[in-house]
Amino acid sequence: MKTISTTAAPAAIGPYSQAVEANGFVFASGQLPIDPSTGQFPEGGVKEQTRQSLLNAQAILREAGLELQNVVKTTVFLASMDDFAAMNEVYSSFFSEPFPARSAVAVKTLPKGALVEIECIAARP
Repeated sequence: MKTISTTAAPAAIGPYSQAVEANGFVFASGQLPIDPSTGQFPEGGVKEQTRQSLLNAQAILREAGLELQNVVKTTVFLASMDDFAAMNEVYSSFFSEPFPARSAVAVKTLPKGALVEIECIAARP
């Protein structure tokens, strides 16, 4: 097992790794929409937060030598399912066919009051 870490994404805020690689897969922890340069959420709503979460995931994957097109599965956690369409609009601009498998669930609350958190699993070619 190998730990993946980059300063181009927010540091872990607990006892976990940004990502771990095992058996040709990279398992990226859920990415909050924290801008690593400011430590803050971007201004706006779920669209801006979705974009930042995916940029964070992308930075972690790049540190592992992968890209978003290597993602085989994502899980999207939403503070409100009312934000699904707006999240999906931004999400679809980051991925192309064949799209990764995905689950999207509404949760009661997310850390730091985020509107979205996104985790992903990527596979080495």
